[in-house]
Amino acid sequence: MLKNNQSLITGEMLVRYYELNKQKKEIEIEMNELKDLFQTYFNNLVGSNHKGEIMISGYKLQRQIRKTEKYNEEVTVKRLEELQLNDLLQVVKKPDDTKIKAALNLGLLSSNQLEDCITTTYSPAISVKPLTPR
Repeated sequence: MLKNNQSLITGEMLVRYYELNKQKKEIEIEMNELKDLFQTYFNNLVGSNHKGEIMISGYKLQRQIRKTEKYNEEVTVKRLEELQLNDLLQVVKKPDDTKIKAALNLGLLSSNQLEDCITTTYSPAISVKPLTPR
């Protein structure tokens, strides 16, 4: 706890944070532009969805390709039902937020009936902005 209005945060710290955050955003933009150039280079060199590597000036630039396969939910569910393989399907029960809010508004449900059902999460975020435009 702070005593006697002592502040551990200084104006210099805020300026430094603001400037670093600005640099971070500029760096991320530049890195994304470079990544896009590298992807285009490899697309032209070896084709899209193919790994590749080159060595320049003592650095190795590599492109890895990760392959992910997922079942198309709608098509797969329909097909499994047609094949009568319902045991391969999950029945997922979850609250419908929209319908719950509507039921609360219509008075079909009272908020105290769901009082112990609500989970609240908090995510702290820091923002530093100059009071006068820079």
